[in-house]
Amino acid sequence: MARFHHVGVPTHQPHPKETYISGAKVYITNPADHPYRFEFLRFEADGPMPAVLQKGPHVAYMVDEIDAAIRGEQVIVQPFDASRNLRVAFILKDGVAIEVMQSK
Repeated sequence: MARFHHVGVPTHQPHPKETYISGAKVYITNPADHPYRFEFLRFEADGPMPAVLQKGPHVAYMVDEIDAAIRGEQVIVQPFDASRNLRVAFILKDGVAIEVMQSK
């Protein structure tokens, strides 16, 4: 079952309380701090993430099993540990970037 978590919005503007994810070379905000659950993402110019994520929004969902959620989908970022407690992957579905997230 997929449950809405946030909308990711790329930006070039720094935001308060950003967290840096070194593997993705991106600064992110906590969507729980925004009334509409926006997560602002500020990518470094040489970051490894696909252009579709760096230039456009994505929608994120919590799932029970990340491997099942991406099975048969067009995976644009393979599953990785975003933190000690969170594993994520990105797929492209009907031209829309979707982040699937699993608590560890």
